Amino acid sequence: MTLNATVARVTDRIRARSQATRSAYLERMAKAAEEGPVRAHLTCGNQAHAYAAMGEDKEALAAGRAPNLGIVTAYNDMLSAHQPYEDYPRLIRAAARRAGATAQVAGGVPAMCDGVTQGQPGMELSLFSRDVIALAAGVSLSHNCYDAALFLGICDKIVPGLVMAAATFGHIPAVFVPGGPMTSGLPNDEKSRVRNRFATGEIGRDELMAAEMASYHGPGTCTFYGTANTNQMLMEFMGLHLPGTSFVNPGTPLREALTVAAVERAAGITALGNDYRPVAQILDERAFVNGLVGLMATGGSTNLVLHLPAMARAAGVILDLEDFADISEVVPLMAKVYPNGMADVNHFHAAGGLPYMIGQLLDAGLLHEDVQTVAGDGLSHYRQEPVLGEEGLVWRAGPAASQNDRILRPATDPFQPSGGLRQLSGNLGRGVMKVSAVAPDRRAIEAPARIFHDQEAVKAAFKAGEFASDVVVVVRFQGPRANGMPELHSLTPVLSVLQDRGLRVALVTDGRMSGASGKVPSAIHVSPEAAMGGPLARLRDGDRVRVDAATGRLDVLAEGFEDRTPAAADLSASAHGIGRELFAAFRATVGSSIEGAAVVV
Repeated sequence: MTLNATVARVTDRIRARSQATRSAYLERMAKAAEEGPVRAHLTCGNQAHAYAAMGEDKEALAAGRAPNLGIVTAYNDMLSAHQPYEDYPRLIRAAARRAGATAQVAGGVPAMCDGVTQGQPGMELSLFSRDVIALAAGVSLSHNCYDAALFLGICDKIVPGLVMAAATFGHIPAVFVPGGPMTSGLPNDEKSRVRNRFATGEIGRDELMAAEMASYHGPGTCTFYGTANTNQMLMEFMGLHLPGTSFVNPGTPLREALTVAAVERAAGITALGNDYRPVAQILDERAFVNGLVGLMATGGSTNLVLHLPAMARAAGVILDLEDFADISEVVPLMAKVYPNGMADVNHFHAAGGLPYMIGQLLDAGLLHEDVQTVAGDGLSHYRQEPVLGEEGLVWRAGPAASQNDRILRPATDPFQPSGGLRQLSGNLGRGVMKVSAVAPDRRAIEAPARIFHDQEAVKAAFKAGEFASDVVVVVRFQGPRANGMPELHSLTPVLSVLQDRGLRVALVTDGRMSGASGKVPSAIHVSPEAAMGGPLARLRDGDRVRVDAATGRLDVLAEGFEDRTPAAADLSASAHGIGRELFAAFRATVGSSIEGAAVVV
C-alpha cells in the first residue's frame, strides 16, 4: 500500500526540521559504537568492582565474550503495574544464562503513581519525575558495562523517561519489557458514576472507597486507556516491544515466556552478534510518526503530547503540535476504550488488539512499514500475536477481523474518520484538546470565563453552587514553570456533573488533564503559560471565551485584551513541602509544554 500523502508530508517536514539535530545525534552515536564493546575499555579493577557480587556469572563476565545485559528497573510496590517486576531480575538472569549471556541490574529509577498523588501536592513533582527517571537511568548505564539494556517500566512518566535515556545511550540496543494489565474489575463507567455521585454528595466515602478498591484490585496496569496503557501501545508502534506483548496479563505462563523471549532478543541484537540493532537506528522520524498514528487511532492520552516531543528530542528529532494535528486529521479512530468507550484494555486485546490495528493501518497506508524494530526489519512483524503452545512460544498472524466491532473497528469503517486530538490556537495561545470522548455538539463552547488559580478553588465554587449557567472554567498558573504542571484530573467529576446538568462547559488551562479524562471539552497545555506572562494571565472573570475544536480556535472575545497588564499569582505554596523545594531548579529551567516541558533535553 502506498504511504498516505499526509503521513509522508508530515514525515518529510519532521525530517527537514530535524536535519541538524538528528545528524549531530547520529554522529555521536556512531562514534560511541565505533569504540566497540564498552567493557573492553574498562580496567581490570573497574570490572572487578562490577562483577564482585555476580556469583556463577563472574567467570563469563570476566571473559568478556558473552553479551552483558543491563536491567534498568522501575520496580516498586506502590504501582500495581510495576509490582510484578519484583521477580523479573531473577528470571532475566536465568534466561540470559540459557542464551549464552549475562545480565545485571544496572540500577533502579523512581516511579510515581499518579493515581496516588492525583489532586495532592505530590502531583506537582509528577511531570518532573520523567526527567529524573531519564537522569537515573543514565546513571545506571554510565558504568559502561552493558552491550544492551532491558527497560522495565510501564506507567505515566516512567516509559517516556526511560525512552529518553535509551535514546541518549542509543549506540546500544534497548528492549522494553512490559508487565501487562490487571484483570478486569469494576467496570470503568460504574467507577465514574460512583465518583460523580460522591461529588454531588449522594453517597459517602465508604461507598466511594469500596468502588475504587474494586476498580484497582490487583497486580498490573490500571485497565482504562490512560497514559500507562498508551505508553504500552507506543512501544509496539515504535518497535521497542516484542510484537503483541503489551496487554498480556501478569502472572500467566504467556507473560513469563514473553519476558524470556525479550531477554533472548536483547542478547541477539548486540554488537557482538550478526544482527546489531542500536536503538538510535530504531528511533528515527518514521518511528515517531508511527507513534503519532497509534496515538490518534486509539484515542490515547493527551499526556503523550508532552512526552513524545521530549522523547523525540533525545533522539535528535523535533516534533511540533502541527504534526499531531495533521496526523490526527487523516488517521481514523478505530478503538473505543474507556474513557472513550465502555470497554477496558483487556476487552480491546480480546477484540484483536494491537496486531489487528497495526495490520489495518499498514494496509491503509497510514504507517511506515520500512522501519527497524527490535523484532526485525519492518513493522509487519507487529501484525503477529504471540501464542504459547506445545511447541513453546511462537508468533502467528493476528486476527483478520475484529472480534467485537463495538470496541475495535477496521480502518475502513472506524468510529470516526479522524483521530482523537485537535490543535487549538488563537489569541489565548496554543493548546490541544482530546475530542475522541467529547460529543460532537460539545466541541465548540462559547461562554463567560470564570478564572481560578488552582483546582481546589474550582471545587469550592462548585460546592457553593456558583455554577448556574454556561461557563468556560479557566485554571491558570498550572504550567511547568508555575508549579510543575500537575494533572487536574480531580476536576473531571465536577465538570462532568455540570455538563450532565445541561450546562455548556469547557475547561481552559496551561496545566494538563489525566489520560483518563475525556467527555468535557478541555483546552489544555496552553502555551505560553500564565507564569511566563502568557495570554491566560490577562483574562478576567466574565470575558467571553470561545473554545472550538471544529475550527481549531482558542480565543477571548474582549476589546483591549492585548493591552491589559498580566495578572500575577502567589506561587509560594508550590515552592516547599513534599519535596517541592528540591525541584526549584527544574521549575526555573523547564521548557515550554509545546516542546515537551523538559529539563534535560
